[in-house]
Amino acid sequence: MGILEVKNVGKRFGGLQALGDVNLSVAENSVHAIIGPNGAGKSTLLNCLVGKLIPDSGSVMFDGQSVLGRTPYEINQMGISRVFQTPEIFGDLTVMENMMIPCFARRDGAFKLNGIKSVESETEIRDRAEAMMEDMNLAEKRHMHAASMSRGDKRRLEIAMCLAQEPRLLLLDEPTAGMARADTNNTIDLLKEIKQKRDITIVIIEHDMHVVFSLAERITVLAQGTPLVEDVPEKIKGHPKVREAYLGETAAA
Repeated sequence: MGILEVKNVGKRFGGLQALGDVNLSVAENSVHAIIGPNGAGKSTLLNCLVGKLIPDSGSVMFDGQSVLGRTPYEINQMGISRVFQTPEIFGDLTVMENMMIPCFARRDGAFKLNGIKSVESETEIRDRAEAMMEDMNLAEKRHMHAASMSRGDKRRLEIAMCLAQEPRLLLLDEPTAGMARADTNNTIDLLKEIKQKRDITIVIIEHDMHVVFSLAERITVLAQGTPLVEDVPEKIKGHPKVREAYLGETAAA
C-alpha cells in the first residue's frame, strides 16, 4: 500500500465527467508523475487531493487517513504541501520575510524543528529561515523583494516555503510552466537534490515531457478523466495508448 491511495474517485461538473473511477497508488519516497492531454482531469484530481474539491465518489487516503472533508489547512497540517502553477509568494515582501512566514506557522508546535524541538522564539524562526535559504541557494537574495525575482527563483522560493513545513508529500502542479529552458533545467536539478536529501514523496503534474522523464519513477497517464496506463517511464514512452491519447490516432504496431 502506498502513502497516497486514490480509490474509485469520480467527479462531475454538471453533465461533464471530469474524473471517472480513478485509482492511483503512490509509493512512499517516490516521484510519481501524472500526465495527460489538456482536459484529462489532472488538475481536478490534484484539487481533490488537497481539499479544494470533494469527489462525488471514492476515497483519498494519505498515510492511512482520509483527506476527504478536511480543509486545505487541515490537509497541510497532515503533511501535504502544494506548489501551484503560478508561484504563490508575497511579491511585496523580501525573500527573508517570505521564508519566515511558514517558519512562524510552526510556533504552535504542530511541526518540529528537525524532528526534535518546537520552534518557539523569533530567533529560532529567523535561524530556520536562514537555514532554508542557505539550503535552497537563496541566501544572497534574502533582501530582494520577491516580485523582482525571475520566475525560476520565484518557484525556488515557493518550494523552499513548502519545505520549511517539512511535508511528507509535495504536490507540484506544472512547476516549470512559463519558464525558459535554463530555469526549467535548474528546477529539475533542484527537485533531484531535494529528493536525494529528504525523505519526501513527490507527485508532479507536468506537460513538459523532458521534466517528467527526468524526474519520475512511475507515470500515470490520464485521458478524459480515466487512467489509461501506469508504468515506469521506459514503458510509457511510445506506449500505443499514450500515443493515441496525445496524437488522437492509434499508433502503428
